[in-house]
Amino acid sequence: MQQIYSVLLAASLLHASPVLASSTSGGAPHQPTKKPAAKRPAVKRKALAPPTDPTESSIRGVVQTTAGETLPGATIFIRGTYIGTATNQVGQFNLNPSFNGGALELVVSYVGYETQVIQLIQPDMALNVRLVPSATLLNETVVSASRIEENILRAPVTIDKVSGRQLDRISTPEVLAGLGMLPGVDVNSASMLFTSISTRGFNTAKSERVIQLVDYMDTALPSLNLSPGNLVGIPELDMESIEIIHGPASALYGSNALSGVVLFNSKDPFVYDGLSVRLRGGERNLMDGQVRYAKKIGERFAFKLNASGFRATDWLAQNFDASSFSANPAGSTLGYDAVNRYGETSNVYSPFQNQPGFTVNPELYGKTVYMPGFSEADLIRGDEKTRSYRVQGAVSYLVKDDLKLTVEAKRGVGTSTYQNLSRFRIKDLGTNQYRAELKDSKGFIRLFSTEDFSGSTYELSQLSRLIQNSPVSETNSMPYSQRYFVVYNQAYSQARGANLSPEQAQAAAQSAANGTQLQATDARFIALRDKIANNDQPGVGAQQNFGSFLNDISAQRSFKLGNAGTNLIVGAAYREFRLGSGGKLFADTEGKRIGNYEYGAYGQVTQALLDEHLKLAFAGRVDNFKNFAPAFSPRAAAVYSLGQNLQHNFRASFSQAFRSPTQPDQYLRSDVGNFILLGNVGDGFKGYNFTNSKGQAYTPGTSLQDFEVSIDKLRLERVSTAEVGYKGAIIPNVYVDASYFRSSYNDFIGGRLFVGNVDGSRPTFQQVNAGLASGFTNPNASPARVIYAANNNSQEVRTQGATFGLTYYMSRALNIGGNYSFNLLDKSNLPEGFLTFFNTPKHKFNILASGTVLTNLTYSVNYRWVEGHSQELPLANGQIRTYSTTDAYLGYTLPKLATTLQAGVSNAFDANNVQIIGGPQIGRLAYLGVLLNVK
Repeated sequence: MQQIYSVLLAASLLHASPVLASSTSGGAPHQPTKKPAAKRPAVKRKALAPPTDPTESSIRGVVQTTAGETLPGATIFIRGTYIGTATNQVGQFNLNPSFNGGALELVVSYVGYETQVIQLIQPDMALNVRLVPSATLLNETVVSASRIEENILRAPVTIDKVSGRQLDRISTPEVLAGLGMLPGVDVNSASMLFTSISTRGFNTAKSERVIQLVDYMDTALPSLNLSPGNLVGIPELDMESIEIIHGPASALYGSNALSGVVLFNSKDPFVYDGLSVRLRGGERNLMDGQVRYAKKIGERFAFKLNASGFRATDWLAQNFDASSFSANPAGSTLGYDAVNRYGETSNVYSPFQNQPGFTVNPELYGKTVYMPGFSEADLIRGDEKTRSYRVQGAVSYLVKDDLKLTVEAKRGVGTSTYQNLSRFRIKDLGTNQYRAELKDSKGFIRLFSTEDFSGSTYELSQLSRLIQNSPVSETNSMPYSQRYFVVYNQAYSQARGANLSPEQAQAAAQSAANGTQLQATDARFIALRDKIANNDQPGVGAQQNFGSFLNDISAQRSFKLGNAGTNLIVGAAYREFRLGSGGKLFADTEGKRIGNYEYGAYGQVTQALLDEHLKLAFAGRVDNFKNFAPAFSPRAAAVYSLGQNLQHNFRASFSQAFRSPTQPDQYLRSDVGNFILLGNVGDGFKGYNFTNSKGQAYTPGTSLQDFEVSIDKLRLERVSTAEVGYKGAIIPNVYVDASYFRSSYNDFIGGRLFVGNVDGSRPTFQQVNAGLASGFTNPNASPARVIYAANNNSQEVRTQGATFGLTYYMSRALNIGGNYSFNLLDKSNLPEGFLTFFNTPKHKFNILASGTVLTNLTYSVNYRWVEGHSQELPLANGQIRTYSTTDAYLGYTLPKLATTLQAGVSNAFDANNVQIIGGPQIGRLAYLGVLLNVK
C-alpha cells in the first residue's frame, strides 16, 4: 500500500471549489438537498455556561423542535466544507471554525425537519436552533442511486435507506437479517451470523448478484466473490446508514451489481465524535460488545477506533427429510440420502461387482443402498459457538476545508456456517482491508486492498465421506463403506435363505449393516474427524485453504455544464485479483498466484427541466476483462415531480447489467477424489452426461452418442430490466412507495457434472468403459474423470414483480406502516424440469409500528410473513414452508447519563423459520443491553 499513499498525497493538489453543505457524512462537503424554507423560525439565543477557553467553542448551541424537544443526532456543518458535528444526547453541539474568511453559513439538518441555514459573522456560543417539520418529512439524502447526493424522493431507481436510528432498533443478531422488513428485500440465514441478501428473485444462501460495500469498499472475499453477511464488516455502532438499490446497477457499479447494491455508510469522526459502548447479553449464551471512540484533534485531524466481539450458540441444520437427489424415499430399508446428513455413501449393486469370494445377490441388482451419514451436530460437536470480532481504525485529515484525506485499516474474523454445494463450517475465516481516499466536493480518488484467509474452515460432506472411506482399524485396510455394503449383501442373502420376504430381508440387512457403522461417540470417530478436518489436502482432508488479494483503484469527477441544469459525472475503476490456495482450491501451482483483472469507465448525464420538476438521467459503463468480451451497461431514467413541495414523484427507468463468473468459476481446480472441480475459462469441455435425453442411464458397452455433451467457455450473465415507480406523500403524513419491474435474464451461470478429460477433450469409448469399474477414480485404468465445472445456460428466463409500501406518521408516539412484495417467475417459455434457482416467495408482507412515548421511551415492532415457495439450491431442492417472525425493540434513554437501556427480541414467538433448504430453523433470540453515547 506504500504506492497508494504517495499517489494520494500527490493528488492533494486536486482543485476543489466550495459548494453547499450536505446531510450525509460520507458524501461531498455538506449541502442542503432542497431549498431552505422561505420563512424560517427565529434563531434564539440560549444562556449556556461559556467554555473555560472561548477559542475551543466559537460556535455553540442547542437544536430543538418548535415544541422545545431536543434533537440528539442533528448534524451541523459549515456550508461548503467538511467541518461539522452532531448534537449530543441533549441536543447540544459546538464547533470551532475560522472566521478569517468572513461570514459563515451554518447548515443544520435532521431527518423529517426543514434544513436551516444560519448566517454568522462572528462566533456565537448561545445559539438555539429550532427546526420545523418538513413539508414532506422524507428529506433524507442518498448517495448510492446516482453516485452523487440527491433527495431519496427523487432518486431515479428503487432505493431504500435505513437510518442510524432505525439501525439501533434492529433486534436480529445479524444486521442484514433485519433488512427483511423492507419491501422487495429477501434475506436468507444459513446460520446465526451468515446472512445473504437479494432483491428481485434468484435468492441463494450466498449473495452473488448483489454487491455489498462499506464506504464503497467491496466486502466480498476475493477468493470466493461472496460477502459473508456482515460477519467481517463494520460494527453497528459505526453505521450511519444503509442504502439498498433494488435491481440492476452495473451502469455505475460494474461487475456483479446484477440485482442491486447494499451500501453501508460509516460515521465520519469529524461529525460523530465521542465514546460509544454497546453491551448485550441474552438467550443462547449471547454475549455482544461493541465500542467506538472518535476524536477531533484541532479542526484538521480526526480519528476513530472501533472494536466488537460477538459470541453465541449457533443454530444447527436438522432437516432429515429425503433429499431431492435421493434414489430412495425417507425411511427406506435401502437407506436414503437426507438433506442434513452427510457422508451417505451410496452403492448400486451390479453383476460387475462380482469377484472371487464375493457375489452380489441378484435380487439387489440395480438397487441403490445408502449407508447412514452423520448429522451436523455429530460433525461439529463441541464447536456449536458462532463468534465474530472486528477491529478498525481510521485517520482523517482536512487538507482544505472541503478536501479530506482518509486512511483506514480493519480486520474481521468470524466462525459460523455457510452453505453452497455443501455446508461449510467456517472457523476463523476473515479479511484484512486497507483503504486510502482523497475526496472533495467534485470527486474522489479511492484505493483499497482486501486480503482474505480461510482459517480452519472445513466442509461437512467431504469430512463425512472421508470418514466413511477410512480403514476400519489400523490393522484392517477395508474402508467402513466397503464393509457396510459387503455386510448388507451378506445379511440380505442370509435373510432370504431363512425364507424372509424381500422387504423383511432388506430390513434385516440394513440392521446388520448399521451395526458396522462408526458412531459419533466412538473414540475412533473423534480421532478421524479431528485428523481429516485439520488436513487441507484435497481428497485426503476436508479443510479449505485459500488466501487471496484484491486491489482496487477508482476515481470520479463531477462537472456542471453551463447554467441550464446539466450535470455530468465520469469515473473509472481498475481491480486486480491475486488468487492463492497452495494448489488446494485453485490451479495456482509452483507457489505462483493466479492473476486476474477487470477495469471499466462510466459516465452519467443528468438534466433538470420544467423548473426542476423533470429530471432525466442517462448513464453507461464499459467494462473489460482478462477472460471475457467487453460489456456495456446502460441506464436511462426519468423522474417527474408534482406538487408545491415536489411531494409526488414518478419514476421510470430501463437498465442492463451483468455478472462476471466468480474466481472459482474461472480458476477452480480441486481434486476431492471421487470427482474434480475445474474452472472454465479455457476452451470449454467435451464429455458425457450420466443419462440421455430420455433420462436413461448408460449401459456399459452400448453407444455413447446419446450421452454426449459440449460445454462452452464461460460468458457473462446478463439482465435487462424496465421499471416504474412512485414515491411521495399522497396526503399529509401518509407516504407511499410503489414499484413494478419486468426483467429478462440470459446466460445464467450454473454448474454441470459430467464425465470428461481434465484437458477438456472428450474421452474415448474405451476410456469411459475402462473407468466405470473404479467410478473414474483410477488414473491407471482411464484418464476420464467425473468433473464439475461452471457453465452458462442459454435459456432466457423472465420475471416480474412489484412492491408497495405505506407509512403513516401519525405522531411522535406512533408511526405505523406496512409493505407488500410480489415476485413471479414466468414459466411459459421454460422446458419442464428446468432449474432457475429463483428461490423467492411470490407473496411477502411486513407490518410495522414504532415511536417514542413518555419522552424517552422508544419502541418498534415488526411482523414479517413469507409465503412458502420452491427452492433449488446446489445442496438440495425442496419446498420452504410458509413462515413468519415477530421482532421487537424497546429502549429507554437517560439523557443526563448519555445512556439507553435496551431490550430486544427476534422471532419472539419462536415460530418455524427455515429460510433455505438445508438451513437451520432460526429460533428466538432475546437480549437485554445498554448503550452509552458520550460526546
